Amino acid sequence: MANPLLRVFTELAGSRRTVETVVPRRTFDDVILPPATRRALDQALVHVTSHELIFNRWGLGERHPTGLSLAFNFAGPPGTGKTICAEAIANALGRRLLVVRYAEMESLWMGQTPKNVAAVFRLAREENAVLLFDEADSIAARRSTSLEHGFLRESNTVVNVLLKELETFNGVVIFATNLAANFDPAFERRIRTHVLFEMPGVSEREQIWRVQMHPRLTPLAPDVNFRVLAEQYEASGGDIRNAVLKAAMAAASEPGRDTAKEIHQRHLEEGIREVLAAKKVMRQSLFDTQPTTLPSETMRALETLSQRGWAPLVIGTIALLLSIIALIVTLTR
Repeated sequence: MANPLLRVFTELAGSRRTVETVVPRRTFDDVILPPATRRALDQALVHVTSHELIFNRWGLGERHPTGLSLAFNFAGPPGTGKTICAEAIANALGRRLLVVRYAEMESLWMGQTPKNVAAVFRLAREENAVLLFDEADSIAARRSTSLEHGFLRESNTVVNVLLKELETFNGVVIFATNLAANFDPAFERRIRTHVLFEMPGVSEREQIWRVQMHPRLTPLAPDVNFRVLAEQYEASGGDIRNAVLKAAMAAASEPGRDTAKEIHQRHLEEGIREVLAAKKVMRQSLFDTQPTTLPSETMRALETLSQRGWAPLVIGTIALLLSIIALIVTLTR
């Protein structure tokens, strides 16, 4: 019989699950990190392994009955290893990892999303699992002082419920985000350790390129030079992974016998160029061609709208207005 706690995670989505259960297999040996990031993670692991000593054997749990959760903030650009390290922590603890994606957990029905948040923590308690909130800036966004609209009150309630659950949860919670600046200030004191996942340097990139290949089975041509790739292309671990897969597909699609096919340097270079070009396209916006800086009041308003999910609508409206103005200017010439 299905776990009744999971019913709230299948709303209007058939069998779609908003909580993904992961049996952790990857360890810290599976990720290449800059030295500063690795040191911060080592410190985070000390907090995990020393938790029982400090709060149980040393008795501090009786003096501090709330706020015992081990909450970590993994902040940094996409593809820098945040999810892998969350899995590695769960692996070190011998626990399962529950991956929560707020965009899918958010309900269309008023009052349901806060209940979903509480249900996630209940499930983690029952299964003694590590919680990972992916894209956490969505759920932990700054609370609004304007309560004129129902969705703003709902968003504030979600943050309040999350803060309350963190106070009473005696387990490990990891927030992974690309936009830590959007966090509500109240999370600062509730998060035990903040880990900045920086972009890898040249040495780290060379290692990342190398570990993507199977040491025996991947057919690499003699012209492959990982050091040159690392020096020429500033990329994250996720970018490099995608580039290797593109290179492998390009090499495999070339004519000839499979046994004679190899991955050449040109395949890897084409792959990473495609990945980086795609990222550049995704970063383009309406304001890319504007040489002037927007007024600070406008920027603050756009940031607020972005946090509440209105930014695409506003930008689309502005784009439409600019198109109409351009059309009028053209017709009146």
